[in-house]
Amino acid sequence: MKSNDGDRVSRRATITGWGKCVPPVELTNADLEQLCDTSDDWIMERTGIRSRHISHVETTDLGEVAARRALACAGMDAADLDLIVVATLTPEIPCPSTGAMLEERLGAANAAAFDLNAACSGFVYATSVVTGMIESGFAERVLLVGAEKLSYVIDYQDRATSVLFGDGAGAAVFEASESGDGVLSVDLGSDGLK
Repeated sequence: MKSNDGDRVSRRATITGWGKCVPPVELTNADLEQLCDTSDDWIMERTGIRSRHISHVETTDLGEVAARRALACAGMDAADLDLIVVATLTPEIPCPSTGAMLEERLGAANAAAFDLNAACSGFVYATSVVTGMIESGFAERVLLVGAEKLSYVIDYQDRATSVLFGDGAGAAVFEASESGDGVLSVDLGSDGLK
C-alpha cells in the first residue's frame, strides 16, 4: 500500500479502545499469612505485591465488563467486530469457548470467536494472532480480551504461586490502520516447563 507521499505504508493493527474489570474483593498479604507459611515482608521482597483481587463471578463475566468498556472507549458497536479472541487458561467451561459466549452476550453476530491459552503470556500471544489477522486482511476490527479467575485453581497453601495470582480482565479493540501507527512487532518465545 502507498501513502499520499509515495512512501510505503504497511497495514498495521492499532489499539483504538481499552477496558478493564477489577473485582472489588482483595486478598492481602496479611490474609495469605493465615493460609500458608509466608509473610508480608517475604512477599514484598520477592514480588512487590501487597494484594490481589478475587472474583465472585465467572471468567466470562469479567471479560464481558472489560469488553464493553473497550468497545465504548473505541466508540464501536459489537456488531462491527470481525473477530473476538479471548486469552484465558481459566474458562468456566471448556465448550463453548469463552470467546463464543462473549460473542453472544455482546451481540457481535458478525464476529468469529475463539480462546487462546498461553497462560501468563496469553495477552502477548493473542496480540500476535490479532496483529497477523489484521495485517493479512482477514479482519478489520478485533476485540482481544484477557480474562482469568486464577483464584479458582490456586493452591493457597503453596506460597510459591498463591502470592502471585489474582482475578481480573483487560480488553483492547484493535483496528486496521494504514497511517503508520500500530503494532510494530511481537517477540514470542517459550522455555518449556522451567
